Amino acid sequence: MSAVPSPPTLSARLETFECHFTWNLNSHRNHLFLLRDKLEDIGTEDGNLWLGHIYNLQAYVHFLLASEEETPGSTMSDALRCFGQAGEAIRQVRNTVADEGPWLLVNYGNLAWLHYRRDEWSESLAYLGKAEALLREYPSSIQGQPHQEVLAEKAWTLMNFGQDGKRSAVELFRKAIEVEPACPVEWTTSHALALAFSSPPDDSSPEQEADVLETLRRAVEGDLDNLYVATVYLERRAMTDGRGIAERARELTKEVLKRSQTSYSGIRPLLRVYRLHVSLDEAIDAANEALERHPTKRHLKFGLASCYKWKIFSDGDSPFIEGLRRRAISLYEELCSLYPHSFLLEKIALASLYAQSSNHDNTEADKIYKELLEIDLEPAQRQILYNKYAKFLNFILQDRQGSIEYHMKAAEILHSSWFRRNSIHILTQIKNRRMNRMCGEIEDFLAQLPL
Repeated sequence: MSAVPSPPTLSARLETFECHFTWNLNSHRNHLFLLRDKLEDIGTEDGNLWLGHIYNLQAYVHFLLASEEETPGSTMSDALRCFGQAGEAIRQVRNTVADEGPWLLVNYGNLAWLHYRRDEWSESLAYLGKAEALLREYPSSIQGQPHQEVLAEKAWTLMNFGQDGKRSAVELFRKAIEVEPACPVEWTTSHALALAFSSPPDDSSPEQEADVLETLRRAVEGDLDNLYVATVYLERRAMTDGRGIAERARELTKEVLKRSQTSYSGIRPLLRVYRLHVSLDEAIDAANEALERHPTKRHLKFGLASCYKWKIFSDGDSPFIEGLRRRAISLYEELCSLYPHSFLLEKIALASLYAQSSNHDNTEADKIYKELLEIDLEPAQRQILYNKYAKFLNFILQDRQGSIEYHMKAAEILHSSWFRRNSIHILTQIKNRRMNRMCGEIEDFLAQLPL
């Protein structure tokens, strides 16, 4: 620590200030790598109304990773640079007469905290003073609550931290919008997206699903230039009403392909719509065209690789599949190098493709899974891995007991997801058939399992 002491009141004043450093966002190291890659794929092109918030969260992720030893690609200087870019981006997006306003509260709080953590007391005090002055000039409209600008940025940030974060984001956006009816359009659009992402169709009642669809519809009408929310609305509507889906998907594809390609351009939800409701061949065509126009975008390579994988697994007897499999394997191998610290899904897909190749390269596939099992993953990712590995053991290696054990491992992780529900469903089926010597053990396991 610096020989210069911290002002006695500085730490306490910082603790009471709303920003990334006080929102309990600390996450598993592997999730931070995933988040860093996700934010990079969103892109920082001009015109993104959340650009300042993207930079703020990027900076905080850099800070958390830089706080650990031997973290490639993240330093305290990266954090400071991104916080500076966040302030400039927020000013440009607001484009108001006043250079400063409540929209800078979180950014100033972040900078105060970062300088404090760097033992730069005078700089920390300066930014904290700016933030406190803004609070006095722009008090919150909600008694005892943070300013609505802070609520909105916190909501957007929490959307990147799992299902619990998304559910919290819905409520925070609702509060912010209630007290500021003339709020920025991105608040209402993101509120609709948070509601949709926090309420998966499988977990929604008919009334909840109707509310999600209506909220998305209003968001589309209120933000006609936002093709991402339009594609998410189409994807959600296709699950209950197939009328006009193919035609609308083709219309949106033409519009999306004209835009700069970020992970929020809308191409990924569109590919899922093609896969499930139109045609896998059209999905491949759209993904190929997007990548041809933007050959350096790694998230587009992931989209095309996923399309190839879907085609291979759905049409495995076709004489043309082996060539497609080689292209898919090549793409996934490239993706593992493009996402060197967050490659779980790519590696699992690669293992599946190896296992189902014409020469049934089970050794290479098993090696990939064994390597993944040695990595320290966050619970949600371990759950995915255990579920996938259980199926590999069952269908490819014919190891029934090992498969059951890994389905149990997946079910034991108390994270609500399709993968946990799927493992529980498979275990229940095995128990009900009464044809496996582990049926009694499975029955006892399920009886004690928290649901």
